Amino acid sequence: MATLFIALTLGVWGTQALEMSVGKIPFLEAVNGSTVLLPCTYASCIGIKNLYFRWQHNDNGTMDTLCDSVIPEDGVDPHVNIFKERVEFVGKNNNISILLWNITFEDEGQYTCYGRNPKEKGKNHSAIFTLYVVDELKVVDNTLTIIIASAVGGVIGLFVAFMLLKNFTLFVIAKIEEKNKECLVSSSGIDNTENGLSGSKADSKATPKKERVPKMAG
Repeated sequence: MATLFIALTLGVWGTQALEMSVGKIPFLEAVNGSTVLLPCTYASCIGIKNLYFRWQHNDNGTMDTLCDSVIPEDGVDPHVNIFKERVEFVGKNNNISILLWNITFEDEGQYTCYGRNPKEKGKNHSAIFTLYVVDELKVVDNTLTIIIASAVGGVIGLFVAFMLLKNFTLFVIAKIEEKNKECLVSSSGIDNTENGLSGSKADSKATPKKERVPKMAG
């Protein structure tokens, strides 16, 4: 019984825990000199009170803080402390994303979105977003994909054409057979009618009467 109670308690606590998320795709490849968005949102079933959050960049093993702040409660915009140039906070409500302006190759690496909700007795949560910086974006060669798609489309097209031709052929054959049956039925009816008429004429002839031969007097 005690074990069940503990399990239920942990399950409820787990559903109430703060969650930090950087989205379904936790990485981005961007061109040197461009501006990128580092996404992060938080969620908590029990709400927040003085939620502390922080963005950090893993600079060759050293965690470099970009910005941090405390959100008093849900719906209140925080006053964000910015510690690095080219960093701009663009979050609102449960969104605590930041912009990184004019990125360089030194900006490449892992960025940690960290949060702590005092309602959970100081438990820490985080999510990691990875940034790759390149000279130029690679052009994806879709030639093979196009060839495969064309081949598959051609096969499907031939199959559809074959099925249409097959159905049309069966339809024509069925019509021809139906017409032949009608002709056979009509021909049979005509023959029977003629036979019946000739029979009637034969039957209507009167049976010749036998001539009586007069008896000779004795």
